[in-house]
Formats: sequence, structure tokens, C-alpha cells
Amino acid sequence: MTTTRVAVPRKGRPLEAVLERLAARTGATELADEIISTLRYEKAITKGNQTADGDVYHRIGDYSTLDDPHEPEFTLLRDDREGMPRRVVFDSVTVPTDHGDVQLVGREEPFRALRTHEFALGFDSADLVLEEVVQLRDEALTSIDEINDRIDPLDTDVRVVTGLGDTVYHTLLGTPDVIDSQDGPLDRTFVANYEGDLCISPRYERLVEAVLGTGALDGISFTYPTNGNEEEADIAATGLGVYLTVTGSTARDHGLELGERLFPSETVLLENAHERTETTRLVADLFEDPEETALQSV
Repeated sequence: MTTTRVAVPRKGRPLEAVLERLAARTGATELADEIISTLRYEKAITKGNQTADGDVYHRIGDYSTLDDPHEPEFTLLRDDREGMPRRVVFDSVTVPTDHGDVQLVGREEPFRALRTHEFALGFDSADLVLEEVVQLRDEALTSIDEINDRIDPLDTDVRVVTGLGDTVYHTLLGTPDVIDSQDGPLDRTFVANYEGDLCISPRYERLVEAVLGTGALDGISFTYPTNGNEEEADIAATGLGVYLTVTGSTARDHGLELGERLFPSETVLLENAHERTETTRLVADLFEDPEETALQSV
């Protein structure tokens, strides 16, 4: 049977979501747990929260199995922290499935690897798709399902297939005095009626324009967090902003109130339609939600 190569992130929440979803469909739970625990441990070392025995070169030799593709292989990348330490990240592993072997291949930018036709399938954050290829319109973009309608077919052959549900939301945050300046909840309508500064991360400028809609941004000026500050602190100083939140506890610590969840920051399965085959279609099905698939078959 053929081997299908799938581009995946090298570390972090998106890679964990891919491994967990594939394990749920193939039974490769032990393998997924091994990769996830190794990368979490190495992240803790890089951040100074763990102390390691031996240097990173010995550790990566212990983790990687080069003569068996069904065992994980790791590699080293320079971390952008002070001192530029080398960090262990995922490189590749091959998982047997009912549709042939699936080789997960680590890439720094999986979405861009699909755009250049290196892969038919891959995973990346939905944020990156919004930041790079979706068309900006007056109307707000509110869900993963709407992304493909905003992609110009002349720009790229890549489309979103499904999300993995590892959701963190881009959320409106505001101080009570700014919120009280208008009647009604802190939502897109509030922003459309608001004039003033809106604090966002600079790399999310195009994403925020897409999810709020350009029509809502008249009279609004973007400001950006000061280097070294917590984003929530700068949003509190500005009065209104957009930031990724899980529980909102840090935002509340800065006196902010949580408003509308604007868009899910979620890992998505991507497909380059030009590279599609019957095998890649079947492999893509492996990443559908097992519970949803079971319900559809009843």
C-alpha cells in the first residue's frame, strides 16, 4: 500500500491535536502519548521549568529511532529565547492505517508547504489561513465553515477540510468604563458604533479585519502591545482590544470584561485540491471527529 505524507506543525497544541485525533482512529495512543510527553518535557527544559540530565544532543539521540519509521524521530531547532537554545521538536513518524501508511512530517509552516504543492494534506492554525489568503469584506467572518468562500481560487489551491476542535477564541475585551459608554453588549455591533483605539497583536491585524469585517472598523485605529508587556495589560490601558482567551482569568485580573467570541483559533485539516487522490481523500477521513462519524452512520 502507498504512504501518504501529511505536513504537521513541529510542536505545540496543533501537533498534539493531530496526534490525538489520529490515535483515536488508529489506536496509536501509546505512540501519540510518547511524542506529546517528550515535547512537553523539552519545552519545560527550554523555559527553565525542568532540569535535564545530559545535553540536548544526547537526549535527542535517546528519543529518535532512525532505523524504524514507525517510531518517532525528532530534530533540533533554534529557539528564539535569550541565548537561542536548541529545542527538540518533532520531525516524523509513520502510522499504519486501513488506508496505507500515513507519514506525519514536521514543518515550520505546513500551510505554506501545501501552497507550494509539497503535500496534498496538512494541518495548521486557521489563524494563518486568515492572515494570508482570505478576502477582506465588509461583512464579518464568524466561523471555520466560512473560510473557503473567502479564498480566491486564483490565489491558492488549498482549502479547509475540517477543524480539530482544539479551540481557543479571539475574544473582544474591554474595560467597564468603555463598555458603559454604549448601550448593549460588547460585541461586533459595539465595535461598529465605537470610535477610538483598539489594541491587538500586530500579527493579527488582517485576521481582526476579517473577523470584525472592514465595515465595522470605520473610526477605529489599531494600537499594539508594548514589548515585554502582557497583552491584557495593554488592552486594559487602551480600553478595548482583541486577544486569545481560554478562561479569561488573566483578562479579569487586569479589570477587563469578556465580550463576544469573534473567531475560533483552531487547528484545521487542509487539502491542496490539485494534489487530491482517492487515497488522500480516505486519509483525510481519518481525521474526522470519531463521535460525529459514529452519529452519521446511525
